[in-house]
Amino acid sequence: MGHCRRSSLLFILSLTTKGDRDEKDALLVIDLQNDYFEDGAFPLWQANETKNRIVGFMEKAQKEGVEIVHIQHVANPALGLSPFFNQDSSGVEIHADVKAVAPSAPVVIKHFADGFEQTNLEAVLAEKGIERLWVAGMMTQNCVTHTAISKAAENYEVSIVPDLCTTVSELLHLIALNAVSTRLALTPSDTLL
Repeated sequence: MGHCRRSSLLFILSLTTKGDRDEKDALLVIDLQNDYFEDGAFPLWQANETKNRIVGFMEKAQKEGVEIVHIQHVANPALGLSPFFNQDSSGVEIHADVKAVAPSAPVVIKHFADGFEQTNLEAVLAEKGIERLWVAGMMTQNCVTHTAISKAAENYEVSIVPDLCTTVSELLHLIALNAVSTRLALTPSDTLL
């Protein structure tokens, strides 16, 4: 194979392994809220480390034209006081580091584990022409997986980004990822951009 043909083939392969830029991508950043961090009501395993990886990825993703969508869980006040994410509490707020990276990104408020359930997430994605979802956030076994395997998510090409997720323990994180791996792709962040 000639040098030019080989170089062209390698260039094409590198483009396809980093994602098809013709498709419109969105990074769903789920529940990076104060209650999940050290001084919050329900701190998670490696919350700060995961947050830092997400913030770094968000910065790169925005430069590549990836849309960022914050998803924020707010406990339904009609159901009484919740252990965390109570309306108007400091714990319900999106972590300042995360919000600072994409301050004008839409914030979808949810009351269920599934980010699509009774929210405007589908409308936000439709408005931006999104075709592919990269799902990141907290907690892996709950809101991350429930959003990724939602009936409404079937309209998109969906991947969970495992290094950009966490939960209460490493073991539960890995069990959740293994369980959902038969339903959709698990795509490390370093292969997306």
